[in-house]
Amino acid sequence: MMRLPWFDYRAPRTVAEAAKILAGEGPGAMLIAGGTDLLPNMKRRHQTPKVLVSLRGIPSLKSFSNGSGVAFGSGLTLTEVIRNEKTPTALYQAAAQVATVHLRNSGTLGGNLCLDTRCTYYNQNHEWRKAIDFCLKKDGDICWVATASKRCVAVSSTDTAPALIALNAKVILEGVPGQREIPVENLYRNDGIDYLSRKPDEILTQISIPGGWESTYWKLRRRGAFDFPILGVAIALQFSSEKIIQEARVALGAAASRPFLLEKASEFLKGKKLSDDVIAETSTLIASRAKPLDNTDMDLYWRKEVADDFAGYALRELRGDDMRATRLRIARFAV
Repeated sequence: MMRLPWFDYRAPRTVAEAAKILAGEGPGAMLIAGGTDLLPNMKRRHQTPKVLVSLRGIPSLKSFSNGSGVAFGSGLTLTEVIRNEKTPTALYQAAAQVATVHLRNSGTLGGNLCLDTRCTYYNQNHEWRKAIDFCLKKDGDICWVATASKRCVAVSSTDTAPALIALNAKVILEGVPGQREIPVENLYRNDGIDYLSRKPDEILTQISIPGGWESTYWKLRRRGAFDFPILGVAIALQFSSEKIIQEARVALGAAASRPFLLEKASEFLKGKKLSDDVIAETSTLIASRAKPLDNTDMDLYWRKEVADDFAGYALRELRGDDMRATRLRIARFAV
């Protein structure tokens, strides 16, 4: 049985109090909300914080507001996000495909955005990792995926981040000096170890999403439930009354150490209608940016090839095609 290491526990009642604890405790402190990612990682000794700072007792992190767009508190569970009728489609689809019902009841939106990067050689127990010699991400000095690499290439596996990037969402980060607002895509760095731009004493408190987008999210994984993504395609479009695309945002997840916006594919879609030719060319542009490594599930060459198909599914759904049978087939049989 894998047991948790010893730690102290703090339960602040406000964001300001939590930020002060983080600043005071330094690198030995970590935030915990639902704990669905952190606690298993602690059991495997990926993280061994001396102090856990709980966000569960902070009421402001459970807020929701609806105006020209929507704003979700980072402490809302994924289930609460799914059940909210104002949740944009891509975010709903992404949140609904995270893990299982039980984990979605505990895991939070902010927690999924800050999900630790994953890798075949990292997400093992301590004894397994010790037997092969530790990796660059934890306790070692070599990346077993790309041995010549000077940086960790562990992959981002958050579902909600690519959906929110496509939706042009922003997050509020609050620390001791004050708060700042940044686009979701700027929350991430392409580094498997230092993968967040969040400062050590900052807390992600809110996610705001502007209105006016039609959106979708398509996820590839081995099984139709529970598994982390090995590809996530999120697309959000704004149409004119003639169904001409006025604005477009395309994002990929699980294809690098960060989820990222595809500028060329997004620009290509502007001013066009979703004809079969436009969908085919856009899908090729999207797939060209998917460059998976051999550090997650399934064959990496197949994962790159199937990116074209999933981009096509997403675009056809936004065109208005009935893609329910395709979604059901993927959910039932996955790979």
